[in-house]
Amino acid sequence: QVQLVESGGGLVQAGASLRLSCAASGGTFTRYAMGWFRQAPGKAREFVAIISWSGRLTYYADSVKGRFTISRDNAKNTGYLQMNSLKPEDTAVYYCAAGVDYGPAAKYDYWGQGTQITVSS
Repeated sequence: QVQLVESGGGLVQAGASLRLSCAASGGTFTRYAMGWFRQAPGKAREFVAIISWSGRLTYYADSVKGRFTISRDNAKNTGYLQMNSLKPEDTAVYYCAAGVDYGPAAKYDYWGQGTQITVSS
């Protein structure tokens, strides 16, 4: 059983940067691809990015491509989402997830509790 804990959320102004972390415990981190999702109030959960277990493969939603960077440090059992040039429409609860599949339609076995990002204009 893998536990995921996100951190790094907060309130920022448009144009700012934030880095989210996702700390994993209780399992073999390198077995899993890691993804980030977000959910804004009144909207469905949205895929943001995914990284393969090795870190060599990444894939992004068009809405964040060029602004967000997903990465991982397997030695620290931690994944990251660097978010630059934040926009008000990026406001959401951000979740990390882990699963054995890689790809934009991958299924995920484990989810974190989420961290709030609020971007003011």
